[in-house]
Amino acid sequence: MLQFSAQQIAMMIQGKVEGDASVSVSQFGKIEEATAGQISFLANPKYEEFLYITKASIIIVNESLVLKQAIPATLIRVPDAYAAFATLLTKYQELKTQNLTGIQTPSYISTTAKLGENHYVAAFAHIGDNVSIGENVKIFANVVIGENVKIGSNVILHPGVVIYADCVLGNNITIHSGSIIGSDGFGFAPKADGSFQKVPQLGNVIIEDNVEVGSNTTIDRATIGSTIIRKGVKLDNLIQVAHNVEVGENTVIAAQTGISGSTKIGKNVMIGGQVGIAGHLNIADGIKIAAKSGITKSFKEANLTLTGNPAGEHNASLRAQVYMKNLPNLEKRVKELEILLAQLTQKG
Repeated sequence: MLQFSAQQIAMMIQGKVEGDASVSVSQFGKIEEATAGQISFLANPKYEEFLYITKASIIIVNESLVLKQAIPATLIRVPDAYAAFATLLTKYQELKTQNLTGIQTPSYISTTAKLGENHYVAAFAHIGDNVSIGENVKIFANVVIGENVKIGSNVILHPGVVIYADCVLGNNITIHSGSIIGSDGFGFAPKADGSFQKVPQLGNVIIEDNVEVGSNTTIDRATIGSTIIRKGVKLDNLIQVAHNVEVGENTVIAAQTGISGSTKIGKNVMIGGQVGIAGHLNIADGIKIAAKSGITKSFKEANLTLTGNPAGEHNASLRAQVYMKNLPNLEKRVKELEILLAQLTQKG
């Protein structure tokens, strides 16, 4: 179990210690539940009440925080407590895995595969022919890497990940358990008799640097060319990315979203959960898509906020929802007017 003092932690996250710099912790805890020997953080003001009653030994706080009373815990002040805590968790995870090296048995590594220094291959992993793997790559149990795959450095493949043949992964990538990279795109040509003929999927998947892929996410290989996940993209669990899709830099996509084939998504796009995006569309840079929206057309103006099904610009969609909500009352009023008009006509 790793243990660090407040002074050491402050150096990691470039913070300033307020209190006993020698106090040490070995675990993380939520501020409302933390105990002695744990470190926590306070970023959301609605949890400030717990700052004065928590038993955490060290708390990371914003440097702008003004204490309402004295507390026994040691504080580490930083510009952004949430970001600093995320940095600390990342460094802790790196320290936990950096000592994992070597090859466990049973596992299969082709004689033509090339592995860089400080690699770790867990039992029951399979690495195919002509695979190239960089330095500090961690491959956990039951990972399958197909032939001709290229993987950069500082990559973590969690248990059960499958990388199909010919795919290319860059540096600093994490792929979580059960995800499949490079399975066939959904390509079937209708025939005259009503059946479907499979269209061979001959392309690959390219994942650039600094990408994270959540558990049980699937990224299909291109029919021809490449399905591309650009650098800095973050994909949640249970996402479907179809063949020939391109996801732009630093885009984030929440769980259960499905992106149909050949759609191009721009940079810095934010997509909520359960969004459905039709094929062959273009989504401009900086667009935000609300959860459960259905995207049926291209949006080429940057930085829009979209919602609804079919999705439209946020304010217009909200107005449409109000109108839809009032339709029953409107229908009732129309019927009443029809009756009144009929009565007036008879009297006339």
